[in-house]
Amino acid sequence: MQTTTLKEAANYNYGLEKIFPLAQDFLPINGTDYVELYVGNAKQAAHFYKTAFGFQSLAYAGLETGVRDRVSYVLKQDKIRLVLTTPLRSDSPVAEHIKKHGDGIKVIALWVDDARAAYKETTARGAKSYFEPMVETDGHGEVVKAGIHTYGDTVHIFVERRNYKGTFLPGFKEWISEYNPGWTGLKYIDHMVGNVELGRMNEWASFYEKVMGFANLVTFDDKDISTQYTALMSKVMTNGNGRIKFPINEPAHGLKKSQIEEYIDFYEGAGCQHIAVATDDIVFTVSEMRKRGVEFLHVPGDYYDTVGGRVGEIAEDMALLKSLGIMVDRDEEGYLLQIFTKPVEDRPTLFFEIIQRKGAKSFGKGNFKALFESIEAEQARRGTL
Repeated sequence: MQTTTLKEAANYNYGLEKIFPLAQDFLPINGTDYVELYVGNAKQAAHFYKTAFGFQSLAYAGLETGVRDRVSYVLKQDKIRLVLTTPLRSDSPVAEHIKKHGDGIKVIALWVDDARAAYKETTARGAKSYFEPMVETDGHGEVVKAGIHTYGDTVHIFVERRNYKGTFLPGFKEWISEYNPGWTGLKYIDHMVGNVELGRMNEWASFYEKVMGFANLVTFDDKDISTQYTALMSKVMTNGNGRIKFPINEPAHGLKKSQIEEYIDFYEGAGCQHIAVATDDIVFTVSEMRKRGVEFLHVPGDYYDTVGGRVGEIAEDMALLKSLGIMVDRDEEGYLLQIFTKPVEDRPTLFFEIIQRKGAKSFGKGNFKALFESIEAEQARRGTL
């Protein structure tokens, strides 16, 4: 069921004035600052994301910059910044995270105007502190950061950079590389999905509502997201200006193991399941990524037999979308095109969604069944369904 209609959600900042007419946005967020992944080999991971996804070299921190316990490579494509961090010692907290979870997302950093205020407001409302406000400086100015815990071992770091003019953050130097393959048209992070344990979706949705001032944009139950074998439930939480959207998923009872249960088994806990990245030309983006070796989920063959009648007229060539495996869905405001990669590492955990919005504000509800069937086919091949 939906908490607010999609038409209402389009009226103003995803409908937050309708959901909370008297609410004050006590935690204004300008956008996603960066996403940090803890990985086993950051140098090789950086090469992969540059080659396959079209990210460009931005900044570096490590032994050469005075950092003794880790190495970090920062990649950028338009408004997206990925930080890939590897430990240099086995007793590092980074190493412990990788040992338990494999390569995965540790930090979802949020760009704010006042990191101290963001920390004060959220901890006062019950957030567990990750670290207190701290000031980092170099010749380019200062950055204020503070952190709180969220689901699993994932954390949010508030980043205030209004007095900083450097490449990325203090402690990093510009990373100049001769190898920079062309970009693939990725623009910004549309949303990031968290998988949590059975029975904990409402708890974490409440966390984002009460602690961070988010609102529940839409709720999907097991009737919306299910197949013959598996199901899940999801609540999409969004901040005051609609720039940050966090769907929170939990498994629902089914005949077989759902993708959420598979993720939690192999990640060994709750975590960020996928990053949805936006493009203005999904045909170009997916074509480029396929050439570079990115593997996408296979869409069931009969999906395209009925999709045209369901979504109506679109500007793209449906035959071309079919050849690339791109799915289409429509809501009251327009349509969207989307596709999902296979997991980008050996554990069946983290993957990416590529999305192009042509007016639609929704999340592809009409594609859920086909998407789940595609994932179930992969699970069957892995022997984890």
